[in-house]
Amino acid sequence: MIEINVLILSAGRRVELIQCFKKAAHKLNIKSNIIAADCSDTAPALYFSDKSVKLPRIDDKNYINCIISVCNQENIALIVPTIDTDLLLLSENKEKIEEKSKAKVLISNPQVIRICRNKIWTQKFLEDNNFGVPKMYTDSELENQDLNYPLFIKPKSGSSSINVFKVSNKNELELYRRIICEPIVQDYIEGEEYTVDAFLDFNGNIITIVPRLRIAVRSGEILKGKIVKDREIINDVTRLLKILKPIGHITIQLKKTDKEIKYIEINPRFGGGAPMSIQSGADSCANLYRLLMGENLEYNEDYRDNIMFLRYDNSICLDENMEIIKW
Repeated sequence: MIEINVLILSAGRRVELIQCFKKAAHKLNIKSNIIAADCSDTAPALYFSDKSVKLPRIDDKNYINCIISVCNQENIALIVPTIDTDLLLLSENKEKIEEKSKAKVLISNPQVIRICRNKIWTQKFLEDNNFGVPKMYTDSELENQDLNYPLFIKPKSGSSSINVFKVSNKNELELYRRIICEPIVQDYIEGEEYTVDAFLDFNGNIITIVPRLRIAVRSGEILKGKIVKDREIINDVTRLLKILKPIGHITIQLKKTDKEIKYIEINPRFGGGAPMSIQSGADSCANLYRLLMGENLEYNEDYRDNIMFLRYDNSICLDENMEIIKW
């Protein structure tokens, strides 16, 4: 039986993602140990993996070397990042990690990461390539002109919807601009909000594109969503991916108005709601296993349409030895 072990970095609450990898390995008859890594031994996902490891924090100078050590000890074939702050460091050290271990890093090149992580660069990339985006205001425009509210404000390099606000008036705008580090101010776009899960192979070839209507959200993560094969969105995202050329699982946020598509952000990693698209049939985990076994994959839309997902919280209980107490 083929063995393909996977290391999930900053595993946190990514229990669903770990379960998706396990199900994909079982379906393909692959032996695969899912190793969950985190800097905290209370990260819930650690208790659902086949094995867990504690890594230093991302800003620790030994972080990359510790990843390499784990890869060699656990015979890791694939490293999967899950949080934004990991991405540029992993991308810049991709060659080093792959040279000193047998693991492949699921990461786009540094320029793609920089475009996606810096919201100003994201905006410029989208504008330069004629994609719809909300207008972004300069400081002078914010000071000198009458503005049409509501507006939208967020940090330049933020994630997880932290310090992201709808702005209703001038007083709110002044307040948020004081408390948010390097804020970006844009028009607030009315319309249906979508997350698009896309998967590309290691050469940047598009394999799947799955639009998900965001019905309910909490703290930036989807609670209720519906798979919608929207042809306009699929075609526009296809054009975007062919220009940007990321690799792996990519999460794109956009709003669809009566007139056009407006892009909000691009996250070059698995999003928290990715298991919805995976369970619909666009199985990025199975696709990764297939690629690592040397298969060539082609673009397909073999996933279910018009199905809804309702997510919920669950809990685990640990004893004094950090072992799960089973009820």
